[in-house]
Amino acid sequence: MKTILMTGAAGRIGTFLRPELRGRYQLRLSDIRPIGDLAANESFVPGDIARMDDALRITEGIDAVVHFGGQSGENDWEHILNANIVGFYNTIEAARRNGIKRFLVATSNHAVGFYRCDQTIDHTVYPKPDSRYGVSKVFNEALASLYADRYGMEIFCMRIGNVNHAPIDRRRLAIWISGRDMAQLVTIGLEHPDIRFEIVYGISDNARTWFDNRNAHRLGYRPQDSSEPYAEEILRREPPPGNDPADVFQGGGHCMAEGGTRSELASMPHADKRGRN
Repeated sequence: MKTILMTGAAGRIGTFLRPELRGRYQLRLSDIRPIGDLAANESFVPGDIARMDDALRITEGIDAVVHFGGQSGENDWEHILNANIVGFYNTIEAARRNGIKRFLVATSNHAVGFYRCDQTIDHTVYPKPDSRYGVSKVFNEALASLYADRYGMEIFCMRIGNVNHAPIDRRRLAIWISGRDMAQLVTIGLEHPDIRFEIVYGISDNARTWFDNRNAHRLGYRPQDSSEPYAEEILRREPPPGNDPADVFQGGGHCMAEGGTRSELASMPHADKRGRN
């Protein structure tokens, strides 16, 4: 049984994934927060990935990394820098030094959040981050690409939408992914023999999605769940989208994290429907 390091294991995604993966792998869970409810095939190793010594220690003697560690969502630059840029560099560099080839990256739809909701995008589009958080995920993808090309690591980047029991609003009808679909995607990233450097979207089979996820399907991804059964109730209780950036762009509220008004939208270069800079 392979031993898999899951960083950020105390967070939302790790919490959803652990029950799905623990029967398939020996899970080494790591976080700056303690995890006490360990099951069979799970162990906990505390660590702060902002420290290289910790990153080297937690990546020693494993078969692959599933990297969920870091700041989740927008924050001030200091938090983003330490957790998502320094922390990511430390983790992937420590994995390289410890001889680990397979590395799964939890990137985000916020790396491309300034594309419009009336556009469909795939894994090849130019990055358009919607926030400092989104910028950090673009950095993660770029650094991962370097490590694949320069060092021959096997990198699987997942632009994850929203992992939850069910979509909770209109926007998440497009980006929702269930726990079991997320587990299927992670398993493909861990087991597919031909991974070199791949970018896929972490979404379920959502009829209202903005993402062409053909690259994930090419690798065998067949999501079992869909947001559509939740659509009628969500659309009944929510007003139709307006003209605020949070309604116009795929990144939602991240596009307005430091403010934004309807009048300002008209002057934003990103308002062009073709998505030009």
